[in-house]
Amino acid sequence: MLMRTDPFRELDRLTQQVLGTAARPTAMPMDAFRDGETFVVELDLPGVTPESIDLGVEQNVLTVKAERTPSANENAEILIAERPVGSFSRQLFLSDTLDTERIEASYDAGVLRLRIPIAEQAKPRKISVSGENAPKEIHG
Repeated sequence: MLMRTDPFRELDRLTQQVLGTAARPTAMPMDAFRDGETFVVELDLPGVTPESIDLGVEQNVLTVKAERTPSANENAEILIAERPVGSFSRQLFLSDTLDTERIEASYDAGVLRLRIPIAEQAKPRKISVSGENAPKEIHG
């Protein structure tokens, strides 16, 4: 049997595994939005256990690390393996207007949700203006 070979096919496959594709990125897809006085970040991490998620903040840089292990045992014969496994990480640069001391994190249905409150000093506030309505005495 004669087989046609493409020397770049294997390179393309490896590149897609490392860098991902539009349909299957290797990074953690993310949405971020403001909900009132809170900044919300949602990261897709399907198949990850909450125990494997590591969050840290250092100098306003939030680092999210997670690990996904293969679901099949090591003795199983793998027929198709398209879901990425291994360690994933992503860093977010947070502004000074966010209160990084009070970040809340929850994980549900494969989505990691971070709620970061807006810092008190960054919230809009009213400033009262005082005036002198009393007539001034003129000494002369």
